[in-house]
Amino acid sequence: MSQMEQLEMNAHSAQLKADVKGLIEKYRSIFDWDVPEVDEALSDRLILKAVRQILDEIESASAGGMPG
Repeated sequence: MSQMEQLEMNAHSAQLKADVKGLIEKYRSIFDWDVPEVDEALSDRLILKAVRQILDEIESASAGGMPG
């Protein structure tokens, strides 16, 4: 990543973090609504695992992966 792209990413990293946390919270809420007596720790692990898998798929599908 060039210096300009890194500076841009740094400028937006707090918002990205907030967006990802919001996404996780969205799916936590869905689990709470849909699963009686939900195991919150298990739900969190499943949600985070799914997000990681999707990020890996997106990275693999990008042109040659993410430049380092």
